[in-house]
Amino acid sequence: MKKTQKVAARKRIAMVAHDHRKHDLLEWAEFNKTVLARHELIATGTTGKLLEERLDRPVKKMLSGPLGGDQQVGAMIAEGLIDVLIFFWDPMEAQPHDPDVKALLRLAVAWNIPTASNRATSDFLMTSPLMHEEYESAVPDFSDYLKRRVDQ
Repeated sequence: MKKTQKVAARKRIAMVAHDHRKHDLLEWAEFNKTVLARHELIATGTTGKLLEERLDRPVKKMLSGPLGGDQQVGAMIAEGLIDVLIFFWDPMEAQPHDPDVKALLRLAVAWNIPTASNRATSDFLMTSPLMHEEYESAVPDFSDYLKRRVDQ
């Protein structure tokens, strides 16, 4: 039997954007301001500050991405404190904290968190009926993985 967990109708949405994608994320967030108002917003430092100003609402701010904010969001995902990840990353620019970015994306996939990395996918997520109701999410079972690690 698979384990599941209830995800509330009011989602905890983490929002992250690389420098060259912050403008895109802010435009998208303003367009979706009414929908986002129904949810709790968490963001890395600079992105969070800009979102608060643009949306005129509180955003829980982590550190700036390069200073550990991506890792803080990743830890929140692993702890079950994030329901959705919106991450406008820049595919054309190398990031000095690229390992942190990859770790964040890996955790989102590992913990079965809906993730959007561009405007189109973010629009699809926000307009899904599942975004606005309680949802029963499958919780990955890593016990076999952990057992293999211990047995090695």
